[in-house]
Amino acid sequence: MKGVVNSVAYAAGLRVGEVAIPDISEVLKEPGRFVWIGLHEPDDELLAEVQQEFALHDLAIEDAARAHQRPKLERYGDSLFVVLRTAHLEPTTGGIDFGETHLFVGSNYVVSVRHGPSMPYVEVRSRCEANPDLLAKGPVFVLYSLMDFIVDQYFPLVDAFEDRLQALEDDIFRQTLTRETTERIYQLKRALLEVKRAVAPLVDMCNRLVRADVTLIPEDARVYFRDVYDHVIRINEMIDTLRELLTTALEANLSLISVSQNEAMKRLAGWAAIIAVPTMIAGIYGMNFKFMPELDWIFGYPVAMAVMLGACGYLYYRFKRSGWL
Repeated sequence: MKGVVNSVAYAAGLRVGEVAIPDISEVLKEPGRFVWIGLHEPDDELLAEVQQEFALHDLAIEDAARAHQRPKLERYGDSLFVVLRTAHLEPTTGGIDFGETHLFVGSNYVVSVRHGPSMPYVEVRSRCEANPDLLAKGPVFVLYSLMDFIVDQYFPLVDAFEDRLQALEDDIFRQTLTRETTERIYQLKRALLEVKRAVAPLVDMCNRLVRADVTLIPEDARVYFRDVYDHVIRINEMIDTLRELLTTALEANLSLISVSQNEAMKRLAGWAAIIAVPTMIAGIYGMNFKFMPELDWIFGYPVAMAVMLGACGYLYYRFKRSGWL
């Protein structure tokens, strides 16, 4: 069926077999079994059928259909509705592709709904099926595995940001300052802000999952969500550190631009002062007065040239020594 990636029943941590959507409600009646369905951008008709089979809440289905939600954790009776944002680097453009994953988790089912450019969860399913002792914990372990997989995808993303920041620092301190460098800093800060918006809500979500008020999570499974919580904290700290370093890099870039402009202004001012001396003397000689003693003096011209060259040379020496030229 279009939109259905996998629909599998499990019992005692082992794969029982594929389950058709219309047969799910019957399978759920069997004790000790749970169903894990993976959907990718399902249409309204498929979502309505899934809702009927699992008795999902209308508001949660509405959110899953729209797929423009911030990360959150909501309780609907004895079930959980989890929204996670996925992110990975686009290899061709170097930009960030964001997607969404919506998870419906009950005592005997897990429904994952993927939207946008997110990685498939075949690896997660294979990893869970390779650990039947843990998969026997039921949908809670599947929820942990999916959250752990999605959160871990942010580590290579942050590492790529660190490499870009290192390249920016090299451009700032070792190359000629350009407007492009400032634009790259701003673009990286904006991309980090988007990642921060996707990761920051996960701290509260994981904190809620390790508390006792979420009855769906048994006590022996909370340690797994604490592991996800630790990963989320690390990613948040890394993002905050990168944002601070980017702010410092932007300030350093602007300061170096100001220093460069000041150096240029000093050079212009120095050369203007040097040129002003011969301009003044030539201006005096250019005045149309009939009685000027220097006009009839045989040494007037060479003395004037000597004074101009001497004054210009002295000013150049002083400006050069002071670092203006």
